Amino acid sequence: MPLDRDALAALRMGSGDGVTPAPAGRRRKWGRGRIALVAAVVVVVGLVLSSALRPKVLVVETAAASAPSASGRVTVLNASGYVVARRIATVASKVTGRLIENNVQEGRLVHAGDVLARLDSATVHAAWEVAAQSRVASSRALREVEVRRADALRMLERNRGLAASHLVAQSVLDTSEADYAALGARLEQVRAELGVAEASVRQRQQDLDDLVIRAPFTGVAISKDAQPGEMVSPISAGGGFTRTGIATIVDMDSREVEVDVNEAFIQRVREGQAAEATLDAYPDAPLPAHVINIVPTADRQKATIKVRISLDRLEARILPDMGVKVAFLEEATTGPKPVALVPAGAVVGEGAARAVWVVADGRLQKRAVRVGTSPGDELPVLEGLKPGEQVVLKPDATLVEGARVAQKAG
Repeated sequence: MPLDRDALAALRMGSGDGVTPAPAGRRRKWGRGRIALVAAVVVVVGLVLSSALRPKVLVVETAAASAPSASGRVTVLNASGYVVARRIATVASKVTGRLIENNVQEGRLVHAGDVLARLDSATVHAAWEVAAQSRVASSRALREVEVRRADALRMLERNRGLAASHLVAQSVLDTSEADYAALGARLEQVRAELGVAEASVRQRQQDLDDLVIRAPFTGVAISKDAQPGEMVSPISAGGGFTRTGIATIVDMDSREVEVDVNEAFIQRVREGQAAEATLDAYPDAPLPAHVINIVPTADRQKATIKVRISLDRLEARILPDMGVKVAFLEEATTGPKPVALVPAGAVVGEGAARAVWVVADGRLQKRAVRVGTSPGDELPVLEGLKPGEQVVLKPDATLVEGARVAQKAG
């Protein structure tokens, strides 16, 4: 009988382990997936290895080495404070009234006695006119009484002569004497009334003068605190509708510096001591100064003592409330002059093996230096460093020569 070729072919396809072979398209897709997975693993391993092998960047706190004082003095203490004016006034009115004129312009110089502002004087001027008319009336009444008393004196003298000749009765003489005495008393009363009227006029004149606000001293106006039309008063009336000040004036000749010194270091400061003040606004222009006195009280909250410092040269750019840093100076000891000043904590080592860590081009350098001695927070560097170079403030054992660093200003 003939062979069934289709049946044999079916048997050959079902032979083997019983697993139907995958189509060719699925085999190609699975091959591509394995290749992508291997590539991803290789990339991850590469990133891990590069991160492990890459040098770490250290973050260090740095500060610039400062230049020594031109006078050869060394800094024994640093402190910060503000420029203050010992003579500053908010000019106000003595009376309550409506402001009709304010001549103040911020930044302008005013002299003592200059008219700064005026208040409405209508009511006070009317009262002054009443007092002035009262004075005129009292003056005329005084003149009338003086004339009548003079006439009474003549009548009294005539009656005395007639009474001596027995030509008039004694009662007529008594009446003349009484009239003269009464007019004398009336004269004293009118004189007193005239004095009261004159005092009233002076009072009203003072009231008028009080409506004119003048500069109490020569200075610079730094603020204009009220505008025409507003009510001003020497006391606060509440509600925010009444001004208590018209302008603020500062005597620029009274400018000085106040700093707070930690009480643990106050022994480094003395009256008359030389100092150097540097305004935060002008860090490259230090100003010569000296200590006026140490205020004899301490702040228990801050553990500081206030020190007043006078600027040896006042300049127009020095403004009240500016921030300022003050270096208290002492004469340097005999020997070589320092080339730079660094914080004491930046120097490592002992004796001749002193060094500082310098940051240059983002990397660390250990620099041998020769330093002097100082009672302050800064050490004078005699050689090995230049002003302006960045030194690490708190070096520790983790620092390595040539390591990459990121600076954090101290």
